[in-house]
Amino acid sequence: MKTVLARFIFICIATACSLLGSQASFAQGTGGDSSATTRRTQVDSVMKPHLYQPNPKKAGLYSAIVPGLGQAYNHEYWKIPVIYVGLGVAGYFIADNLNNYQTYRKAYIGRINNPYPTDQYVNIYTTDQLSQLQNDYNKYLDLTVLFTGVGYMLQIIDAVTSAHLKNFDISRDISMQVSPMPVPHGAGLGMVVNFR
Repeated sequence: MKTVLARFIFICIATACSLLGSQASFAQGTGGDSSATTRRTQVDSVMKPHLYQPNPKKAGLYSAIVPGLGQAYNHEYWKIPVIYVGLGVAGYFIADNLNNYQTYRKAYIGRINNPYPTDQYVNIYTTDQLSQLQNDYNKYLDLTVLFTGVGYMLQIIDAVTSAHLKNFDISRDISMQVSPMPVPHGAGLGMVVNFR
């Protein structure tokens, strides 16, 4: 069981790293006059305060290595306790389901090989019921490991998307301006829609 869990975690980390490595870089240079770009940057830096913009690749990688580290890198500290509570609950259910599975499996194997069973479930469960309980807890264990892996991947995806959308404008000014515009080749008018 430990090797299956270790393989699953390795596959999740490898998938996350490959997804983060395959993303295109959005910060490409456009060429042109560098002095004009420098002047524009200096004017922009004077007019606007510097906003922290995290790198999505770093956020995803940090979150893949240590759960919650990508959220700390994004300055979203309130998400870290949520992640670790989820990991704690998942760890509890994995341990509980594994313990129950092993207990019922041991009792079931003892019943198969012994015509006079002496396990703790002698007058409580039949052999068929022990088999069913063993199968049920095996299914619960598998589902718990699966949901834990999904939660692990979701916190990585959350770190990446939060880094992308860190400075996304969500102001209430979603107005538009409609103004007439002459068409360059021919008679008529066009309409220009500007979103603010």
